[in-house]
Parts: sequence; C-alpha cells; structure tokens
Amino acid sequence: MVRKAAVTTVSNGSYLQGQANGRLPSMDSGQPAQEGKVVLKKKVTLLRGISIIIGTIIGAGIFISPKGILKNTGSVGMSLTVWTACGILSLFGALCYAELGTCIKKSGGHYTYILEAFGPLPAFVRVWVELLVIRPAATAVISLAFGRYILEPFFMQCEIPELAIKLITAVGITLVMVLNSTSVSWSARIQIFLTFCKLVAILIIIVPGVIQLIKGETQHFKNAFAGNDASIRGLPLAFYSGMYAYSGWFYLNFVTEEVENPEKYVP
Repeated sequence: MVRKAAVTTVSNGSYLQGQANGRLPSMDSGQPAQEGKVVLKKKVTLLRGISIIIGTIIGAGIFISPKGILKNTGSVGMSLTVWTACGILSLFGALCYAELGTCIKKSGGHYTYILEAFGPLPAFVRVWVELLVIRPAATAVISLAFGRYILEPFFMQCEIPELAIKLITAVGITLVMVLNSTSVSWSARIQIFLTFCKLVAILIIIVPGVIQLIKGETQHFKNAFAGNDASIRGLPLAFYSGMYAYSGWFYLNFVTEEVENPEKYVP
C-alpha cells in the first residue's frame, strides 16, 4: 500500500492543520508555517485588536466602579486622584505588555510570560488560580451586571427578580461561549459592534457632563477635597475599584499568535 503525501488543509476552526507531529512552530522565527505544522490563523487585524482592548476595558467596571471609588474616598477630589493614579499604573502595565507581546510572540498572556521567566510550576499554579478563582469571579460580576442592565428597562417601577437576572446571565454566558467556540472572525465582528455600542453609551454620559461644565455647573469642584476623610480601609477598596475599571489592557496578548504583524500592531 502506498501512502499519499500529506496535504496542508484549512480546517473549519482557527488552525492550519497538516501532518500532526506533536510540535508547534516557533513564532519568534518570523518564518511562514511549513507543511505539516500546526499554527493559529492570523485573523486579528489592527481594528479588531483595538476593538478587543477597548471592548474589554469598557465593560461593567466603568459603570459600577465610580460609586465604589466615591464612597471609599469620601470626596470628589480624592476620587479623581484615585482615578488618575489607577490610569497611570494601568498605562505602565500596558506598555510592559506591549513590550512582552513583541518579544514573546506566543498566545497565552500571563501563563506564557510566567512560563518563560520562572518555569512550568509557577505558570501551572497561575493557570489554575485563574481557572478556579479569578476568571469565574470576574465572569460572574460582568455577567450579573449584564443581566441587570438588560432587564432594567422592563422593571422601572419595581425590583428586578433575582431569578430573572440569573437566567439572563446564564443565557448571555452560553451565547458568548458558543460564539467564541464557533468562529474567530464572527467573534471579532461582534466585538467591533459591541465596542461601538459601548462607546456610544460612554459618549451619552460624557457629552452631557461636558455641556454642564461649560454652563458653569462646577459647584462639586469647589472645595473638592472637603467631605468625609478617606479611611485607610477605604483607599485600598477605592484603588481596587479603579483598577477593575481599567482592567482589560492585557487581553490582546492572549491571542498574540492570531495578530497580524504583532511587532507593529500590538504596541
């Protein structure tokens, strides 16, 4: 019996498949995938990458965190100080990840960088902490906020039933899971559309606020630091709320191998 030579084909998913030899090509070499290699298809363009970052940062956090920051700082001036400090810290983190994304062109984000720097054991522990604690908690917060916001217009005169929020939350999580498992392209398109919707929602909040400032409605900025003194217990909670609102700047590095020209587009 004569075996036919393996022919590289494109699967329905996100991989280019050929002979399965158990090895992944080096993404640092910059060389095109050879026949018989398995690599992720580069479908994340610059626009899609920007949409991933903006769409992830602008989420439940920006609509939930301001209340927590103002409550735990006790004054308008201190809350703006916390917002600025969290923004600067997030900027430094994003710059570091841009550098890492161009030096280590592998998908995986935190796991990949810990694996390269400290070895397999810390990377393994980090993945399991992410899987068992961090990701479920973050998904629960975002999804519950999504469910509450979706139902809010239908329950203007009464309290939203908790069961309805949980059902809508479960449906939302399921749809996102199915969409991401089906197609990278469709996930990217939906991400762009949702990013546009989020930007519109943010502008609806920002533009009227700027108009009010132009009209002279600045009474809350007079004696901005007057009010309740910020407690030592409250400031860490305020910083946590601020960092939660800014979080998301690292998500593009989870799909570095799918980014077209990562040396240029990731930064």
